[in-house]
Amino acid sequence: MANDTSLGGLFAGNRKPTQFGRIFKPDPAWLAKAEPEPILDPELAVVDTHHHLWDMPGYRYLLDDFLADANTGHRIVGTVFNECRAMYRARGPEEMKPVGEVEFCAGIGAMSDSGIYGPARVCAGIVGHADLTLGDRVEAVLEAEIAASGRFRGIRYGAAWDDDPVIGNSHVAKGPGVHRSAGFREGLKRLTRLGLSFDAWIFHHQVGEVTELARAFPDANIVLCHMGGVLGYGRWAGRKDEVYAAWKPAMAELARCPNVSVKVGGLMMRLAAIDYLNLPRPPTSQELADAWRPYAGTCIELFGADRCMVESNFPVEKMGIGYAGLFNALKRIAAGASADEKKALFSGTARRVYRLAID
Repeated sequence: MANDTSLGGLFAGNRKPTQFGRIFKPDPAWLAKAEPEPILDPELAVVDTHHHLWDMPGYRYLLDDFLADANTGHRIVGTVFNECRAMYRARGPEEMKPVGEVEFCAGIGAMSDSGIYGPARVCAGIVGHADLTLGDRVEAVLEAEIAASGRFRGIRYGAAWDDDPVIGNSHVAKGPGVHRSAGFREGLKRLTRLGLSFDAWIFHHQVGEVTELARAFPDANIVLCHMGGVLGYGRWAGRKDEVYAAWKPAMAELARCPNVSVKVGGLMMRLAAIDYLNLPRPPTSQELADAWRPYAGTCIELFGADRCMVESNFPVEKMGIGYAGLFNALKRIAAGASADEKKALFSGTARRVYRLAID
């Protein structure tokens, strides 16, 4: 997630006041107050390219929980799991522990393929984790993850870091400039040689680092999570215009790299455009679309629909809106697109980028 769903650091049990950058268990009673909305474009096939499954202390979100959200009207045909430190191995070398997450998702994918749980191919693709700063030693980890599941497509390494402690950084980001380190770049080289993708999770002021990577590794398949992680709280509060003015040209430069695609979504707890904890009800899809359109619309304009793909970032976004409302908002943002562009944005790009075999 542009949002760290690790077991430590970001989980907060209380609902008020709003703690942007922190994860808490959503309030079902509050979510139930959402204004009823018809599902927009219900026949449009959707691949959800970014969701999580976990079993945190006091917060379990597994297959049945995800399906309860996903089976609310939109035609979800497949999904891509994204790493969140779920089900790591308890034993063995430290660097090999993330293999457990891939093994866990392989089982979820097999359950989904049985058809017992509905038509959606949950975990059709798996984006796991491996410590790329290990350099050439990461190859053994990646090979173990490949062996663990034919669904394994790549890794996410969260370099999202800000020097304001209020922000809540990625659990693996120990400081700035991770992408520029020799160890990381050697690790990325190994990842690319194995034909695996790299999901980049950063904050908006780090977009330039991803551009540098994309230029240094033109053969790498790089996916930018959450539209570049635009921040709107902490030291960035009240600086919306300034942040946008810096983010947009940085994204334009990144868009010049043909090996980069972008996940459209994932701004709920980082952009801080909607103070959801202090609302009497969840925002409508129109309200969310209006808040996200400057960023989502810009991404689609700069990268084109064939290099953009939608994501739910559930259950993180569930803190502020239900699954049906979220995808209605994304469909509202894409309302002016052609039929071919919508097909690419909602499923086609995902199938290509993550090599998904979904009927």
